Amino acid sequence: MSWGDDDTDFRVVVNDEEQYSIWPDYKAMPAGWREAGKSGKKPECLAWIDEVWTDMRPLSLRRAMAAQADRADAASAPPVH
Repeated sequence: MSWGDDDTDFRVVVNDEEQYSIWPDYKAMPAGWREAGKSGKKPECLAWIDEVWTDMRPLSLRRAMAAQADRADAASAPPVH
């Protein structure tokens, strides 16, 4: 079994920033990652990641950008009387 072996089974893993990767089943789960709910051969796992990981920005960046947009919206809103 190895990363390049066609017979190796992988699992899709995700970290706290909602970034995806694959990890071989025969190795212990790396620290900071958890299973994303998909496993299989490498091409199948990579295809699944392509389908579900539609925004590659880390979660912390998406949250910061959303907060900045909210502040800009609030600043441009007409005053309430």
